[in-house]
Amino acid sequence: MRLITLCLAALLILIQYPLWLGKGGWLRVWDLDQQVAEARQKNLQLKARNDKLESEVRDLKDGTGAVEERARFELGMIKENEIFIQVLAPSDKTAGASSPPLAAVPVQSH
Repeated sequence: MRLITLCLAALLILIQYPLWLGKGGWLRVWDLDQQVAEARQKNLQLKARNDKLESEVRDLKDGTGAVEERARFELGMIKENEIFIQVLAPSDKTAGASSPPLAAVPVQSH
């Protein structure tokens, strides 16, 4: 009787092995689920980036506002009949962190 019980227990363990540790076992399925979740998260991030780039491209193709904004801020261009004023921070070292940062402000002339 004891031998039959041991044989049945051994068979049960042998049957359970592929279920948990085999090629299609629960641990492998869990690991693949984790990989799929990570891939979905990365895809969402890349989709958001692509949507932003697509919007920017569409804006550059269709609208002049984005082109003008880039020309002003990245290239420092100004419109005709505008006066460019540059405000510099004081060179006094005692001013410290309270001094205003450098700023370039285009002003419409009258």
